Parts: sequence; C-alpha cells; structure tokens
Amino acid sequence: MRNLIDFFLKYNYWFLFILLEVISFALLFRFNNYQGSVFFTSSNAVIGSVYKLTNQVTGYFHLKGINDELVQENVELKLQLERMNQTLMTLTADSSGIERIKRDALGDYDIVKAKVINNSLTHADNYITLDKGEKDGVQSEMGVIDGNGVVGIVYQTSNHFSVVIPVLNSKSSISCKVKSSDYFGFLKWDGGSSRYATVKDMPRHSMFSLGDTIVTSGHSAVFPPGIPIGTVEDMTDSHDGLSYLLKVKLFTDFGRLNDVRVISRKGMEEQKTLEIEVKEKK
Repeated sequence: MRNLIDFFLKYNYWFLFILLEVISFALLFRFNNYQGSVFFTSSNAVIGSVYKLTNQVTGYFHLKGINDELVQENVELKLQLERMNQTLMTLTADSSGIERIKRDALGDYDIVKAKVINNSLTHADNYITLDKGEKDGVQSEMGVIDGNGVVGIVYQTSNHFSVVIPVLNSKSSISCKVKSSDYFGFLKWDGGSSRYATVKDMPRHSMFSLGDTIVTSGHSAVFPPGIPIGTVEDMTDSHDGLSYLLKVKLFTDFGRLNDVRVISRKGMEEQKTLEIEVKEKK
C-alpha cells in the first residue's frame, strides 16, 4: 500500500494533467456543436470499422461449418437430381408424381459425414483415412464422394476410423459410363497426375465426344448411377484395338480433399450376400 501511495505522489502532476485534459475535451465536445459532431462522426466510423473487422473474423471461423453444410447439400442434390432424371424418363408430366419423386429421392440412401484426416497422392497405391468408422455407420465397400464427385470406396474400418481406396490407387476399378449414353467401362488410375485417370474397355461402337461427362454407371452396389467423375479430355485405342481408352480429367481435387460423404444404398448388404453366394457356387 505504501508503494502505491508513493507511486501516485511521485507522478501526481501527470495524473493531474491527464485529468484536466479529459475535462477539457469533455467541455469542448459538449458545449461546441461543430467539435461535438466531428467527434461523434469520427467515433462512429471507428466503431463501424471495429464491428466490420469483428464480423469478418467471426465469418472466417464460421466458414468451416458453412463449407460442411454446402458439401452435404451438394451431395444430396446430386442424388436427387439423378434419381429424378431417371424416373422422369418413364413418367408423363404428372406434377403429383414429380413431387413424390422429390420427397423419395434420398429414401434409398444413407449418408454419413466424414472428414479426411490422412491422405496421400504420390504412391502407386494411395489411401485415405476418414474420422468415421463402424460406430458411425460406415462399413467396407461403401462409396465415398465429395461435393465435386467420386472419391473412392471404403476398404477397411475400425470403430471410429475407416480407410478408403481412392480413385488414385492401382487396385481401384469403378464402373462408369459416358453420361449421354449407356456404354460403360472401368475407371482406372495408372499413376502420374492426381488430376487424371483412364476409362478402359469403352466399346469401339460407343458414341461420345471430347468434353463429355463421365459418371458412375450404377452397375454395382457401391455407387448409385450418375455420380460425376470427370470429363473426357483425350481418346486413344486400347492395345488390342478392341476398345477405347479415355483420358478423364477428374472433378475431385484430391490435393485439397477435406470434407467427404460416405453413401450406401439400403439393401446393399442383401445384394452383396447374394452375389457372393452365386460366385461361391461356380
């Protein structure tokens, strides 16, 4: 206490000076209209700048949640759109039927949010680790997509994690087709750039053009039909000359992969079990 008193006594002139300055400014701004208006205008500008900066900082920290919501909505909309496109081909212009399709578009699928916690791009067999596992509803042979397109297939799971075989893996083989036709092939990655893969076994009598979109064919229990994969950038003949090889630029940027969705069609287990039983009887 003695030290505090000594401090105030030592610098009493400074404290008196500050006090008089505050009183002077208060009298100046209060009893002079011009100076008062300048002060309040300046203070409002400063406060506005502070609020703007605060809002920008707050908005930055909310970007993660906003991005997560956008990925979820994008995945759901892709599934809905493809289901409606397929069904509308067999329906007349019945508005009640169209509304029913919209409601039921996601009824056959389960979607699990997941985040990439480990990823590789430079190996012949790359793998991706997700932060969701069996207790979250993730099982092996489920499809994985992001807001742009196909990512890969779940390979192995634990209680809280799962490992995915992405498109960028020599073991990956995903049934796909040209969006504008029913001719299909298999998407493979032969190494090199993470932005490109190859569609193999595309029949020579199939019709397509450079720039056409490649989508999943739906000829498996893993991916529903119509999930985007990439666009055709080049075409060559296969080694045996019986089919085409299509160079595809992938929609998914694996170097920036973060938020993904694991999707599964209800009844998938029953289909896989039946297919396994048939193979074992051969």
